[in-house]
Formats: sequence, structure tokens, C-alpha cells
Amino acid sequence: MAIDLLYFAGIREAIGLSGERVDPPASVASVVDLVDWLVARGNGYVTAFADRTKLRAAIDDRFVDLNASLAGAREVALFPPVTGGAA
Repeated sequence: MAIDLLYFAGIREAIGLSGERVDPPASVASVVDLVDWLVARGNGYVTAFADRTKLRAAIDDRFVDLNASLAGAREVALFPPVTGGAA
């Protein structure tokens, strides 16, 4: 199951990539599983996902909960919350 990952803001800076194509094992079934798998890849990922309370995700351009299933996902975007705009 190859997935295109997109990284934004501080996540992109910590990892040093704006995106990559990955092929996680079948045991990676949700966004949180994907993040756990990425963290095992090295220090940049550990830093990028150290505070998951601030992590946001989108699957194929739709915002999702971190427990969302990756079944059929082609693209996952991971980013910190966006600030700004009118109150």
C-alpha cells in the first residue's frame, strides 16, 4: 500500500522533506499507526511528531481524526494546526 505523504510547517522542517512516498507494512492501518511507524524511522520523525496533541491530518484532501483508517488512502497530509483568520 504505497502512500504519498505531505509534510507542512514544523513537521516539514523537522523531517527535512516536504513529502515522500512510503510503503508501510500491512500492520499500519490508521493515521496514528502511520505516525508510530514513521517515528521508528529516525530522529527527525521523533522531533516532528513529539507532540501529537497538535497534530492534524488529512486523507485524500479531507480532514480526519488520527484514528482514521488508511484503507484506500492515496495521500496523507500531516501538519500542525493552522492559526490566524477572523474570530
